[in-house]
Amino acid sequence: MIETAIQANDHTQLLLQQPLTEQQQQIITADALVFIERLVERFADRVPLLLEAREQQQLAIDRGQLPDFLPDTRAIREAEWKIQNIPHDLQDRRVEITGPVDRKMVINALNANVKVFMADFEDSFSPSWNAIIDGHQNLRDAVNGTISYTHPQTGKHYQLDDDPAVLICRVRGLHLLEKNILWNGEPIPGALVDFALYFYLNHQALLAKGSGPYFYLPKLQAYREAAWWSDVFSFTEDEFGLTRGTIKATVLIETLPAAFEMDEILFNLKEHIVGLNCGRWDYIFSYIKTLRNFPERILPDRQVVTMEKPFLNAYSRLLVRTCHRRGALAMGGMAAFIPAKDPQQQAWVLNKIQTDKALEANNGHDGTWVAHPGLADTARAIFDDVLDQRINQLNVSREQDAPITAAELLAPCGGERTEAGMRHNIRVAVQYIEAWISGNGCVPIYGLMEDAATAEIARASIWQWIKHGKTLSNGQVVTKALFAQMLTEEMQVLQQELGQERIENGRFEEATYLMSHLATSDELDNFLTLKGYDYLV
Repeated sequence: MIETAIQANDHTQLLLQQPLTEQQQQIITADALVFIERLVERFADRVPLLLEAREQQQLAIDRGQLPDFLPDTRAIREAEWKIQNIPHDLQDRRVEITGPVDRKMVINALNANVKVFMADFEDSFSPSWNAIIDGHQNLRDAVNGTISYTHPQTGKHYQLDDDPAVLICRVRGLHLLEKNILWNGEPIPGALVDFALYFYLNHQALLAKGSGPYFYLPKLQAYREAAWWSDVFSFTEDEFGLTRGTIKATVLIETLPAAFEMDEILFNLKEHIVGLNCGRWDYIFSYIKTLRNFPERILPDRQVVTMEKPFLNAYSRLLVRTCHRRGALAMGGMAAFIPAKDPQQQAWVLNKIQTDKALEANNGHDGTWVAHPGLADTARAIFDDVLDQRINQLNVSREQDAPITAAELLAPCGGERTEAGMRHNIRVAVQYIEAWISGNGCVPIYGLMEDAATAEIARASIWQWIKHGKTLSNGQVVTKALFAQMLTEEMQVLQQELGQERIENGRFEEATYLMSHLATSDELDNFLTLKGYDYLV
């Protein structure tokens, strides 16, 4: 039991809230706990200050001060400098697949026709305690080449191919706590747990085979948060006697404030960073959340908010230009589609993928994301064609472009708000919330692989439409009463779609309550996962 793990070091102040099985103690070892504690002692107390800085920035925006490039860091933006280096196995990232860390998914993703698998403890993951430990065991086994899985019903066996994709671990955002480990009686940052376990369990094996401990960092809003991560990485390298810059990271630019600090984020992580990524779905959500008090900047139905929209295309081009000027890779965003069985629908999906990925490749991105192995070939063909004999597009500088302005990044987005779109948002958000609080963070719904980011758009859009009394295309004004009526009606639709047994055996009553709160509260909740975490076992 857990006492065995903790008593191996009498000085630890960490307290685990759950007992560990003998197998789990192979992951949550005494030495791993000591490393977690050393990180917590040095870095955890800075996290609330970083989160408070976010709140203060949002208060200023709510009062009318639109985001802009920082005058205090102009010298960083105007100076000539480069990031340290990009390891050999990260220089070609033309297609990456993302997904949660369950065992079958890890094997299938590493075997897909992609260059990188981003193993996710964040938006496509529901962080129950057992799932976190299982996930780290799965990644350890994958790194060691020992991972396999046999389906209990079909008997189908899964194992790694000879040349799997490069593995990158996405840790939780700074806003998420880990309630199952306490330090001085308080939950610790989930990001430090994820980072510490993946690094501690795998860095030696990764380095031995010519790779390294690589990470995706989500939800950053400011360069000071990047500086915090740089300190964490440098401390870890010193602790384990590693060369500075051994740990490498890619930062997701998936918040609107971060889009104005790309240079500064690269600069503050320049020894450790290899690139930035257009985390488009969270970015759309952040656009809503950040500009929630500006009625002229309310988004239409989420289905029409595509990368062709001026504010998103500007963000894509700015990221490419910024990254390539600094010698960093510029990764494109997620295609959330999944393959369809109907040939006509599948043709539509493939056309959407081709259009989306062609835009990214022609903008100069070095690679892109897919959510399903069945779409990797389509995305790869686009980038293979554009790259030709190159392994990336670092030579595409976009220096001849006119500078991207704050006005372009904040440009209002045209498009209709429809009754069908609002009802779709309700059904998607309720189903996703129900899955998440039940332990599943990655859910196929109506032909898309939904994760927390896409569900965030669905619920935040409705909140903003209610707040500003916006009108749908049929003339209906969006009110709390209209939402409540639609929520009741759409739950009846879900009962027909999913069946009474599924509704009764699931957690739809709690999910409906959460959705109602998230859409109608006086203040917009920062993240639905913060509310959902209280319901998670």
